[in-house]
Amino acid sequence: MKIQANGIDIEVLVEGPADGEPLLLIMGLGMQLIAWPEEMVGELTARGFRVIRFDNRDVGLSTHMDHLGVPNLWLATMQYSMHMPVSAPYRLADMAADTRGVLDSLGIAQAHVCGASMGGMIAQHLAARHPERVASLALMMTSSGSRLLPKPHWHVRQALMPPPRGLPIEAKVEHLERSMHAIGSPAYRPDPQRQRARLEAVVRRSWRPAGALRQMLAVAADGDRSPTFRQS
Repeated sequence: MKIQANGIDIEVLVEGPADGEPLLLIMGLGMQLIAWPEEMVGELTARGFRVIRFDNRDVGLSTHMDHLGVPNLWLATMQYSMHMPVSAPYRLADMAADTRGVLDSLGIAQAHVCGASMGGMIAQHLAARHPERVASLALMMTSSGSRLLPKPHWHVRQALMPPPRGLPIEAKVEHLERSMHAIGSPAYRPDPQRQRARLEAVVRRSWRPAGALRQMLAVAADGDRSPTFRQS
């Protein structure tokens, strides 16, 4: 269903008992709400949680920001590597405001919050700016943004770059498979057929590489969030 949050349309899926404890799941860079494994969601609802998933702005079925243009990723990379400010069409703080708006629209005063990757960064902003809205915070495969942390290898960065435009569905799925292989754990590889079916569902539902690029710039522009938590 579509709801209004922070002045834009956000696609939301709510599952589980209406009187269950709210659990908000925030997905990562370029990924949609269906990227959360259904088995995990089913286990959470079986335990009595009211699970809320949503598409972040610029991906999936939420408001697309194409009017903001396609970012110059190479310029942004140069700015970041030279410790210069990175300009982004919007910030992670804006996406945290979207997230708070989802809770507002659903009438939820406080929720358990779980964020994955970029979603974990958004969750950090939400917890730092609005701690009263966060009952507990779970951060998965994410970062504080500190420059002292190890950087991803070059082949991983390349795998996350969007593919050329106009690719058929098969090629888009193959691109996502390579990306997931690059960032996934080598010790816990998914079943190839099952993952391929999931990624094809992602591509058929919505394919928004330009939106993922704008989200990537939001991450690069955010910088180190450690001082925010030290002050909060």
